[in-house]
Amino acid sequence: MLNTSFDWNGAREPYILATENDVLNGLGMLFMKLLTNRAQIFADVRTYWSPEAVKKATGYEIEGVAKQSGGFIHLINSGAACLDACGKATDENGNGVMKPWYDVTDKDIDNILDATTWNYADLGYFRGGGYSSRFVTEAEMPCTMIRLNLVKGLGPVLQIAEGWTVHLPDEVTDKLWKRTDYTWPCTWFAPRTTGEGAFKTAYDVMNNWGANHGAISYGHIGADLITLCSMLRIPVAMHNVPEKDIFRPAAWNAFGMDKEGQDFRACNAYGPMYRNIR
Repeated sequence: MLNTSFDWNGAREPYILATENDVLNGLGMLFMKLLTNRAQIFADVRTYWSPEAVKKATGYEIEGVAKQSGGFIHLINSGAACLDACGKATDENGNGVMKPWYDVTDKDIDNILDATTWNYADLGYFRGGGYSSRFVTEAEMPCTMIRLNLVKGLGPVLQIAEGWTVHLPDEVTDKLWKRTDYTWPCTWFAPRTTGEGAFKTAYDVMNNWGANHGAISYGHIGADLITLCSMLRIPVAMHNVPEKDIFRPAAWNAFGMDKEGQDFRACNAYGPMYRNIR
């Protein structure tokens, strides 16, 4: 509920809560909340499902963006995902979206809560009991997944993967969901792939990811994140943002012709925007 854009008093600005003491994922969520004014998803980057594996497990042949990405990734965690991620808030055309918190209506809140159940915790994970929010993201929405990693000798670096949430038939979702924890919020994610490098397929995205957690925001906001990171002197180690959409300071051009190498060298030369002054 803390990460969600409402509580028992109605719509309100979301808080940022990162479970499992993952401050780096919390910082990623904070970056994107400040850029979008939207609630954020905290999730495990849990499982890659290939087209062959889905067909073997369920008999279903994936299609659409999931097929184009060579499969999809299961994003799931024990309840730190904002409830907005179910996609039951709608825009003027009836499309499932995640709205800026100040645009969330009472009808949106009712629809989101109707799509959410509160399940008793798996005692294998939570010996003390309790409850977990549970929903599945049914709307196909543009989204951006990021991970802030801290590398010894280098400092913070950011990874960005733009893509879409994926809607699967209910019976397919049910079978795949039960392969992990059936009481947790569930989102299927297909990153936009390029056919090469870290974005060759959805598998390669997961294989190159820096941790088992990701922060996910509504919309394709990778270009904004790259500009923000240049301001903060945080190099971007991995992204699938089209070059035409990227803006970094012109001074970066003095650090070579390879754009990502430029970024690392410029951030190192200029140093962090904010320093520990204690």
